[in-house]
Amino acid sequence: MASTAEVEVRAGGEDVRDELERRLGRLYARQRLGIEDDREARVFGHGLNYFHPENWYLSPPIVRTALQLSGLYWRARNNAARIEVRHNDIAIAALPPAFDGYTILHLSDLHVDLNPAAMQRLSELLPQARYDLCVLTGDYRGRTYGPYTAALDGMRRLKACLEGPVYGVLGNHDTIRMVPALEAMGIRMLLNEATVLSRGGARVHLAGIDDAHYYRVDNIEKAAEQIPDGAVSILLSHTPEIFRQAAHAGFDVLLSGHTHGGQICLPGAIPLTLDSKLPRRLGSGAWRYRGMAGYTSVGAGSSIVAARLNCRPEITLHRLRRAER
Repeated sequence: MASTAEVEVRAGGEDVRDELERRLGRLYARQRLGIEDDREARVFGHGLNYFHPENWYLSPPIVRTALQLSGLYWRARNNAARIEVRHNDIAIAALPPAFDGYTILHLSDLHVDLNPAAMQRLSELLPQARYDLCVLTGDYRGRTYGPYTAALDGMRRLKACLEGPVYGVLGNHDTIRMVPALEAMGIRMLLNEATVLSRGGARVHLAGIDDAHYYRVDNIEKAAEQIPDGAVSILLSHTPEIFRQAAHAGFDVLLSGHTHGGQICLPGAIPLTLDSKLPRRLGSGAWRYRGMAGYTSVGAGSSIVAARLNCRPEITLHRLRRAER
C-alpha cells in the first residue's frame, strides 16, 4: 500500500520529480527522494523509527494527557502562541562597512499546520519587523511524514507577511517535494548551495545545507566551494549539530534551529531533551565556537503538540556589527 506522501506526489503528477531533477541534478534528487521513501516505509511499517516521539501517532495524545494530569496543559498551550521578538548582535571582525547594521530576520521550526494560534500571532508581528533579509531554517511541516499540502498553504500565508529576499533550508520534518512550491512562492531554497548578498558594492556570502539531522544529505564542502578564502560567510542549517564542521570550514556565522530549546522545560528554561547531539550550551540562543558566532533559535512553532513550558517561541532579528579589532 502506498504511503500518504506517495499518493500526494502522484496526484500532482511526475512533474515534481522531474523538476527536482532539473533543479538539483538527477543523482541528488533521486538520492533524497529514495531516502524519504525508505523512511516512510519504516514509519508506516512500524520500523526502527516508529516509536520516536515525532513519528508515533500516539505521541500527541500522550503528551496532552500528561500535561493535563499535571495541571499545566492550558498554560503550555497559551505559551505556544506567545511569540517573543528577540534581538541578537553578531560581531564580525572582517564585516564590510556597508554591512554594518545589516539585519537578518530568522524564523525556524514553524510547523505551520500544527500551530494556528502561533501562526496568527506571527502574522501580526512580522509586518512590524524591520530587516534587510529573511532566513528560514527548516521544519515547515508539522509531522515528519505524510501530506504536506496544509504546510504549503500555511507557508503561502506566511510569505505574504514577509518583505525583501527570503532564503531557506529544509529540516528533518520537510520533504524535498516541497521545494518547487516553496520556490514558486519566492523563497529561494539553499540546498548545499551558496549565494551572494550585495550592499554598497560589498559582498557577504550566504550558504545553506540540506538536513543533517535525519536525512544526512548535508554537504558543507559543496556549499562553501564558491566562497573565496577570507570572505565573510553565513551558513544556514536546520540543526546546529554540524557546528564543528561549519567552524572548521571557515564560516563566520551559523544560524540554526531544530532543538525548540527543549520546548517542555523545567523552571529556568532547563530542557528535558534537545533531541540533538551537541553541548547543551549550544541548544538555544547565542553562542561561539572557535571564533564562529552561532545562534540556535527555539523556533516560532511547536512540535508534536502546540504546547510550551518555560520556553516561549521566538523570532529573532540578528544585527551584523563590525567587531573592534
